[in-house]
Amino acid sequence: MKITILLYPGLTALDAIGPYEVFNSLREFEIQFAWKEVGPVVTDSGVLVLGATHSLDEISDCDILLVPGSGTDTLTLMADQEVLGWLQRIHCTTRYTTSVCSGALILGAAGLLKDLPATTHWAVMSLLKQFGAIPQPQSRIVKNGKIITAAGVSAGIDLALLLVSETLGAERAKTAQLLIEYDPQPQFNAGHMSKAEVFVAKKAKAKITKIAAMNPHNVVSIPKLLLSQWGKSLKKARR
Repeated sequence: MKITILLYPGLTALDAIGPYEVFNSLREFEIQFAWKEVGPVVTDSGVLVLGATHSLDEISDCDILLVPGSGTDTLTLMADQEVLGWLQRIHCTTRYTTSVCSGALILGAAGLLKDLPATTHWAVMSLLKQFGAIPQPQSRIVKNGKIITAAGVSAGIDLALLLVSETLGAERAKTAQLLIEYDPQPQFNAGHMSKAEVFVAKKAKAKITKIAAMNPHNVVSIPKLLLSQWGKSLKKARR
């Protein structure tokens, strides 16, 4: 079974690597990391580097497609027509098309979430509506047909365990969970906006806004994205 994980400059590492470790623990999947060209891809920390094993042109189909999010570059991908076109084509071949964190917005920009319930990171949850999706802020994982979206960052591990269960059965999923010893016992109960204290939520919002502003490409990406959305709205109005 072939799994393709999209990489791109500025992605959040755990969005991709969390699910990868689940899949890889069983050694029963063919896992590919895809970007426009084979080679190193710098994550949103600017320090950690992952590697694309295949170019987008080399991949025409897969069983599971996973799109990670980014703290800085989600908008850049949402405005990248080459990537969006590739996602649309690959989606037609998949058994499951999935996202982690703000990767849901990239699926939305590709037109894959229209009229579907979906979740994403709390910081961008409201933006799902712009793509016709139905936000599910209380849900960590949302499955609708073959599209599955996961909430922020660490939810990618839960997503991968679900995918293993869906494709290989619950026993293999439990085995994968034990192999990576995924037994969360956090020191604090602040992992969701509904649980975090007000002052913690305020600081988290300020921090994520600052991080998102670090990407200079957004100066170009935002107008491109707005123009694309305007064009779609115009076409709809003419029908």
